[in-house]
Parts: sequence; structure tokens; C-alpha cells
Amino acid sequence: VQTCALPIFLLSTVLNEREREIIYLRYGLLNGEEVTQREIGEMLHISRSYVSRIEKRALLKLREGFEHGYD
Repeated sequence: VQTCALPIFLLSTVLNEREREIIYLRYGLLNGEEVTQREIGEMLHISRSYVSRIEKRALLKLREGFEHGYD
């Protein structure tokens, strides 16, 4: 249980709302269905390239969170 709760905790504390939404959709964390960057862009009314930039920034923030002890 603790190993599953930790990534969700990191998502909710490290990422802002838009980053979190994109990561949830992109990797199917809500319903198990992954969504493409293009589809996310259409859903949020932003470009696919902007979705890509937000996704990369979010993944970097998560990686840094893991490396620095979940602060």
C-alpha cells in the first residue's frame, strides 16, 4: 500500500494542477487508458507542443522529488 500511495502523494504535492492533469491523462492513471499529447491538447484547448513541454517539466519535477527525498 505504501509504495502505491507514495507516487500519488508526489503527484499531488510536487505538480501544479495542469501538470497533474496531463500526467494523469497521458499515462492512464485515472482509468487505465493512456491519452496522446494531441488528444490532451484538444481536451485542454492548447497545442500538442505545449502539452509536451508541460509533460517534460512535470516529469523533471517528479524525478527531482524522488532524488531529493520527496521534499
